[in-house]
Amino acid sequence: MLQQLRELEQSALEELEAVSDVKELELWRVRYLGKKSQLTTALRGLAALPVEARKTAGARANRLKAELEAALRQKELVLRESQLTVSAGAGYFDVSLPGRPYPVGHLHPIIQTVYEVCDIFATLGFQVVEGPEVEWDYYNFEALNIPEEHPARDSMSTSWVDLKAEGGVRPMLLRTHTTSLTARMIESRKPPIRLVEPGKVYRYEASDATHVPMFHQIDGIAIDIGITMADLKGTLYEFARRFFGEERGVRFRCDYFP
Repeated sequence: MLQQLRELEQSALEELEAVSDVKELELWRVRYLGKKSQLTTALRGLAALPVEARKTAGARANRLKAELEAALRQKELVLRESQLTVSAGAGYFDVSLPGRPYPVGHLHPIIQTVYEVCDIFATLGFQVVEGPEVEWDYYNFEALNIPEEHPARDSMSTSWVDLKAEGGVRPMLLRTHTTSLTARMIESRKPPIRLVEPGKVYRYEASDATHVPMFHQIDGIAIDIGITMADLKGTLYEFARRFFGEERGVRFRCDYFP
């Protein structure tokens, strides 16, 4: 039994010395310290030995187990340090090399659509303008002939915010349409006016398949002497032709959007 343990010790240490990575180390542990290892088998066979031989062999087997476990821990430390050294070496870089350019992203499809629509109207003589998303009640409703008692305001769920000012708090709102900017432009400019106003608008409503609290809208206005409904229809027809294709059929239909 003692000779068998010495041979086991020699072969285990030799194989451990040759281990070069964590995977091989785990295989070595299973082979020499696992439940089905030769050492475990030897410990189980001590019961068949005479009493004196059992004491001597048992003590030697237990010392061998402790030595192998200590050698296993030491080898594990060595492998970890070696792995850290390799990782540090792999992280070396030459500062004189040119840097890698950052990948260029793409515009969101909504933004691409807004740009395309505005480009079309720009070629038709319209100017693109933008305005505040947090708006006064006056420009969002009153200036557009939508007073407080107007029934259309009942269907516009509005998000309100408080503006701290001298003398107290003044209520403002997240604009429910970009037409609020139209009111500002009519107030500040003189005809002729041809404008398109893209931007985000907000409605205080629950999200579902067809509703979100924020979406994009493009408003347009043309004010000049001699403008008729024919100009409106012709402008919309030309936009549809350029945006959807020359072969696209166009139909005008009355609808109501409060």
